[in-house]
Order: sequence, then structure tokens, then C-alpha cells
Amino acid sequence: MSFASPKKIENKITTKETLLTPRFYTTDFEEISKLDISKNQREIEAIVEEFRIDYNRDHFIRDKEFYKTWDSFDEKTRNIFIEFLERSCTAEFSGFLLYKEISRNLKNVNPLLAEGFSFMARDEARHAGFLNKAMSDFNISLDLGFLTKTRKYTFFAPKFIFYSTYLSEKIGYWRYITIYRHLEKNPTYRVYPLFRFFESWCQDENRHGDFFAALLKSQEELLNTNEARLWCRFFLLSVFATMYLNDLQRKEFYASIGLNAKQFDQYVIRKTNQSAKTLFPVILDVNHPDFFPLLDKCADSNQKLCDIDRIKVFNIIKNILKLPYYIILIINLLKIYLLKPIETNYIWTIS
Repeated sequence: MSFASPKKIENKITTKETLLTPRFYTTDFEEISKLDISKNQREIEAIVEEFRIDYNRDHFIRDKEFYKTWDSFDEKTRNIFIEFLERSCTAEFSGFLLYKEISRNLKNVNPLLAEGFSFMARDEARHAGFLNKAMSDFNISLDLGFLTKTRKYTFFAPKFIFYSTYLSEKIGYWRYITIYRHLEKNPTYRVYPLFRFFESWCQDENRHGDFFAALLKSQEELLNTNEARLWCRFFLLSVFATMYLNDLQRKEFYASIGLNAKQFDQYVIRKTNQSAKTLFPVILDVNHPDFFPLLDKCADSNQKLCDIDRIKVFNIIKNILKLPYYIILIINLLKIYLLKPIETNYIWTIS
């Protein structure tokens, strides 16, 4: 797939990495290649067959609505949309690179998993390309080639990739479908045609999440042990907090499409938590009276950190100023983690 835009682009941009920026990941490919998936192979095969059908093969095609001018956007709205497209494109492209590399390394040792990851890489590439073409409507593009060569890669053990990516795909589903349904009911807020594609887009995310759920179920120790219970809680909190802190910094984007960022995130968190209930042995008690107030305190600390970043002083002074807010952020995240979780009573034993 080509990510080049047919339009004349003013300039290419690269992303600035921060604590909450979408990251690029690598993992232990040899460990994944040795996975025994026989305990849940039939479900994995069924999901790969769905990938093979490729329901969205002809969906992500730009139509004439994209080719009108977007000069009517004021500068603030234009910048808000560019940032949304940039972050979304970076996240999708990160997934493409990871899935493609896993597929390449599994091709000769685990053809079924290799095929599954290859199809997911195809979907992520399609999404990233579509988003980058959308950026060209604002006379800008993301330099994906530069990102590939220069971005720092974070190593995650395979089991951490499985937990986090399962949740990322499921939360992506709830984000996209919630925005799509909202704009269906309130078409005056659908200010840009990209949102028309979110229904099929979110189905890709959902199928990817199902693939990782099936993979996790094939490795019972990742769901049935006491250690697994701790990791499930950790990754639920990590994914929820990352989205919440990011989105509350970008309230203007959600306001531009008629959504309240805090209400939107709380709804998505509740729905994703319910989705995880069908797989994880424990989920977070998101209805606990302290859950969202503590998350709000984390968002306040994160905002203070962002404010300090804008101060024109030496980095060492910035780091000193940031330290108390990092401590407050960690303490509040720990308090959320220690809230009594909800037992789901699932014990996975697949014959």
C-alpha cells in the first residue's frame, strides 16, 4: 500500500514524542513462534477466515465529498483536526509495523498465526494510509518513512503485547462506534467525511480484539493464574488512564463534533471494561465512587506536566518542577489499582 498523497503537500511532519504519544513496539518474536495454540486453534482459525474474507476491502475509498475545500475551517479547528489525524495515523502505523514484523518472523514456524498477523497488518496499513490521505486535505502529511527509521521502539514481552493490544483494539472499537452513532443522530456535527467510515473501521478493531482474545485463551496461564489477575488489572488501568489523560487535553476536538470529552471517555471505559469481563478473570470497578475522581486527579497532574513543558527554561529546571506532579500522578494511579476489583469467575479450560 502506498501512503503518498496525490495532492500537493505543503510539508511533511514528524511526531513529537511525549509520555502519552502513541509508541512503536517490538517484542520477542522467537517466544511467539514457540506458542502452542492447539487448545484454541479452531477459534483462531475461524477468526483468520473472517480476516481472509476482508469485509472492508472496498470500504476505505475516498469519494467526492473529500475533494471539496476545507478552507472554511478556522486555524484553531484545522490544527485540532490535524493533531487528531496525526495521532490516529501514528497509532495505526505503529500497529501495522508490529503486526507485519511478527507475521514475517512466524511465517515458517507458525503459518496460522503468521497469516492472522499479516491480515491485521493489512487492515492497519489501510487505516494509516486513509488517515494520511485525509491529512493531505489540510495540505500536510505525516512522514511515515521517517518515523519508521527514527522512532524509538519500546520492547514489550509477548504476553504484554497480547494484553495491551487486546484492550487497545477493543477500546478502539468502542471509541469509533460511539462517535459514529453520535454523528448519525447529530449529522450537523459531522463536519468532515472521515467519520462516515467509522462503522466499518470499528469492526476491524473488534475483529483484531477477538483475535487477541482467542490467542490469550489458548495460553491459559495468561488468564487463570494469580499473576495474570494482576496483569489484567494493570493493563486495564494503563489503557483507560492513557485514553482519559490524552482526551482531556484535547477537549476542543470532541467539542467540535458535539461531544463532551469526559462523558465520552467515561462511557467508553465502562463499555470496554464490560467487554473485558468476557475474557479477564477480574475487571476494574469503574463504578466505585473513587474511580473517576482519582482519574480526574491524574488528569490534573498530567495537565500541570504539560504546562511545565511549555515554560521556556532549562530542562533540568523543568524536571525539578515536574517531580511533585509525577509523584501525585503515580500515587493516584496506585490508589485506583488498589481499589477492589470485580471478579468475573471465568476460568478458561478449552479442550
